[in-house]
Amino acid sequence: MTKNNWTRDELILAFNLYCKIPFTKINDTYKPVIELSEIIGRTPGAVSFKLANYARLDPALQRRDVSGLKHGSKGEEEIWNEFHGNWEELSFESEKLLSQYSGKQLEQLSEIETYDLPKEGEEREALVKIRVNQNFFRKTVLTSYSSRCCITGIQNPQLLVASHIIPWSEIAEHRMKPENGLCLNALHDRAFDKGLITISDDFKVIISKKIIEDKDEAVKTFFLPFHGKEIIKPNRFVPDISFLEYHRNKFAVNF
Repeated sequence: MTKNNWTRDELILAFNLYCKIPFTKINDTYKPVIELSEIIGRTPGAVSFKLANYARLDPALQRRDVSGLKHGSKGEEEIWNEFHGNWEELSFESEKLLSQYSGKQLEQLSEIETYDLPKEGEEREALVKIRVNQNFFRKTVLTSYSSRCCITGIQNPQLLVASHIIPWSEIAEHRMKPENGLCLNALHDRAFDKGLITISDDFKVIISKKIIEDKDEAVKTFFLPFHGKEIIKPNRFVPDISFLEYHRNKFAVNF
């Protein structure tokens, strides 16, 4: 399995995996690392090494004085920049490559529902792309937050949502950026979506007066304890402050 230079496809697939697994799992014994090594014909050690090279470029890890390997290749930097320049296209490209290399259908690989889609045609292709990308966004955001709600700490994946700070429909160029994501439980995701809670530039939860003054004590129970508390920040892809500001200015209600 000895190979030399990594191809662009292989580098994209490695970054795809980098987004989906915790930094602490970057090693040659972790099952997803082994699986990727098998489909691209490289050793688990080589894949692990490449993931660590991507980690050295991660500003969130740098701010925490956590780093990957000190030296890497120009190819890793190019792929890193390609993703950060166009998350929507590169995320989808990476999932298509994973489908191609693994021999699994894209819809199956991305675990998306297709029963309500047209059987073929451009409309189906467009909807498949949206759902594949939404699944990639969810996996990336939940991994960044160690699969726990950044407000409450809830860790049940069935109750967690990869919430968009700037809604999916608002600004297309930001919709797939992981820095536009928060991991929230379904209740607080709904409240965030409705502008009843928001996040300050110093990452503290702000509760709307609509909730503070609500006569329903049950509502207060689920929200007031978190007012003014700092969110649990992600290990990577920290929310962009300009996105938080956008949410406060456009959606926050009665603050």
